[in-house]
Amino acid sequence: MTLNADDQKRAAAARAVEFVTPGMRLGLGTGSTAKHFVDLIGERVRAGLDIVAVPTSEATHAQAMACGIKLTTLDETPDLDLTVDGADEIAPDMSLIKGGGGALLREKIVAAASARMLVIADESKWVATLGRFPLPIEVTPFGFAATLRAVDKAIAGVQRSGPLKLRMGKDGHAFVTDGGHWIIDAQLGRIDDPVALAHALSLIPGVMEHGLFVGMARMAIIGGPAGVRIVERT
Repeated sequence: MTLNADDQKRAAAARAVEFVTPGMRLGLGTGSTAKHFVDLIGERVRAGLDIVAVPTSEATHAQAMACGIKLTTLDETPDLDLTVDGADEIAPDMSLIKGGGGALLREKIVAAASARMLVIADESKWVATLGRFPLPIEVTPFGFAATLRAVDKAIAGVQRSGPLKLRMGKDGHAFVTDGGHWIIDAQLGRIDDPVALAHALSLIPGVMEHGLFVGMARMAIIGGPAGVRIVERT
């Protein structure tokens, strides 16, 4: 049987559940694949699994509460054992683009507080080179025009730049993150040096965070048409 994209996501999430053990302090990601994981963990919790979790967005918080998962915060539990999250793109070296769902800042904070980050995705997210998916860059609304120019200049200092678009919400206004920020989507086509670009973007005062997750993920669980495969960072 060939699995469709949503089945691939759920298969990857189901394999990730096997890495969760009793007593774990768990980071819960955001997005369509992470949503499957939260549902499956909820089933395990209702069957007696004792874990505590930190959600990476208001949406995941609401879902986890509905599933009966015991929640905490990084203020109460600053060290996590494992974060399981999705990604918009995964390269062979485990560098990622995240933030399509708008939760990149909280996702990165939670991942950085975790001893291990495990990424789950369907096969379409596995790429040879990052960049076809627009790179989300979370910025403060204050001084937006100046920050936009600084972002364009920073990208051009590393590689060829591309269209920079303010993400819009369904209401026709700027999309607002859970932290009250805006998102610039940088349409770059390809990112040849994620480390250099991540560093350049991080130096801009108006940039709260960017969607390049470099050196954070240790393992990817990829759901494909014929089943699941696991890729580990060497």
